[in-house]
Amino acid sequence: MNFGSGSHSPPLLRHPVPTHPAYIPEPPLTPDSPTPGYQRFSSRSSSPQPQAGPAFPEPQHVPAYSQFQPQIPPMNRATFPQPQPHQPGVNFAAWGVNDATAQLGMQIGNSAVAAGQDYVQKNFGGFLHVAGLKHRFNVSNLYVMRKLKLVVFPWTHRPWARRVRRSEQGQAEWHPPRDDVNSPDLYIPLMAIVTYILVSAFHSGLEDRFEAKVLGESASGAFLVVLLDFGFVYLGCYFLNVQSTSQALDIIAYSGYKFVGVICTLLAGFVLGRTLWTITFLYFFLANAFFLLRSLRSVVLPDPSISPNAGTATLSPASRRRRISFLFLEAVCQILYMGMLVRV
Repeated sequence: MNFGSGSHSPPLLRHPVPTHPAYIPEPPLTPDSPTPGYQRFSSRSSSPQPQAGPAFPEPQHVPAYSQFQPQIPPMNRATFPQPQPHQPGVNFAAWGVNDATAQLGMQIGNSAVAAGQDYVQKNFGGFLHVAGLKHRFNVSNLYVMRKLKLVVFPWTHRPWARRVRRSEQGQAEWHPPRDDVNSPDLYIPLMAIVTYILVSAFHSGLEDRFEAKVLGESASGAFLVVLLDFGFVYLGCYFLNVQSTSQALDIIAYSGYKFVGVICTLLAGFVLGRTLWTITFLYFFLANAFFLLRSLRSVVLPDPSISPNAGTATLSPASRRRRISFLFLEAVCQILYMGMLVRV
């Protein structure tokens, strides 16, 4: 067979020409990727026919793929939860208690405290006035030094009258202790009683007879003396018809100043002999007696012209003599009270 004669040449092979532009898939957005407004561009494939124009085809945006891209919000700082400032308080969650239970417990506790304060005010408010306690604990360092000097050396002190001021409501009231050295306070008596208990225990230790019960016995003896002195003066004021709104707290304060002399007597017994110790005891007894004579005068014999709590009735000469005799009897009783306290 002759293959070359009278036959036609085979047709030219042509590669298929793409009719759609080639799409390059875009990678998903990441925190470091550009903003969603970034646009991808692709080149239009050339056609088999030569076209007039620039050598390179003009870029064209392909919206077919971008409209199906997931819209991921930009990674902004505002999307992250901001740290809350530290709030002081008890972390109840650390103890296994949720906030609701803790709040309920706090409310119940506050209600119980308020009910207790109301009960104390209703039942003991007439005897133990809270405002009066605050008034008598209103002291300063200068007042404490001046008051101790007055208790130990009362012989040359002038004047002994307490000072009066006007309150915001226009009522007359005593100056607080920090402003008036003649005003009684409860700070020095309380500290003196505590110091007396410690000095008594120290004295027992020096004599090799200290036991734990010594502290209790000293405290019981100290409060018993204060109770006896207070009862004697309070009953005396009752029978003598002495009326005062702050009478009870003032008497307790004056009953506690004797412990200053008792402490000095006990300390003197550590270094002095029997004779000098007796002289020291007698001196502090006289000093305490003289101090009470002048100080308790504002309680037993109040001056109506300056005392905010004194009555307006004029005392008869007989009533005045009875009250002065009662003051001297109270001063003499101090030797008995102080003698009981120094026997440790």
